[in-house]
Amino acid sequence: MAEDMVTTLYAPDAGEEPLLSLPDVSMLKTAPVTRLSFRGREEARKAAGKGFGFALPTKALNAKTKDDKAALWLGPDEWLLLAQDDALETTLSSLEKALSETPHALVDVSHRQDAILVTGSKATWLLNVGIAIDLHIDAFAVGTVTRTLFNKAPIMLWRVSEDSFVVEAWGSFMDYVSGIMIEAAEELKAA
Repeated sequence: MAEDMVTTLYAPDAGEEPLLSLPDVSMLKTAPVTRLSFRGREEARKAAGKGFGFALPTKALNAKTKDDKAALWLGPDEWLLLAQDDALETTLSSLEKALSETPHALVDVSHRQDAILVTGSKATWLLNVGIAIDLHIDAFAVGTVTRTLFNKAPIMLWRVSEDSFVVEAWGSFMDYVSGIMIEAAEELKAA
């Protein structure tokens, strides 16, 4: 379910060549998406769910998807809400209406971050070049999302299928993150 949604939401950027294309792993830059940082307590979470179209996840470090939207639980009172790039105004309007009587913070961070899709049987190997988290499927299951560091760059990592991940980073860090993975992939070419 999440993988199907991700291919719709995180479509490859039109006209972009893959950043990396090897038999066991690929890395694609994605087209822009709507990203809203939402913070609020329980009452606000429930109201935001009504405005967003489905209840936001309550399980720590997990994502929930429906149609072409996703809600990623990033902290005790923080979610990243994702929608199609052209849905910013309607999504914001719906959320603001639902949250009008509830204390909350809702910020458009769409242009702050970029995303890449890392897929293939060697995706976890490539990500572990810079991430000190156990990405084995038993430890980091499909649907798990977390903030972490890729070497020294802060990222958000979401496992969308057994061999597919979304990596989000601030635009100013993405060349650093993807560059390290491309360089590390030289080992796969040599193997």
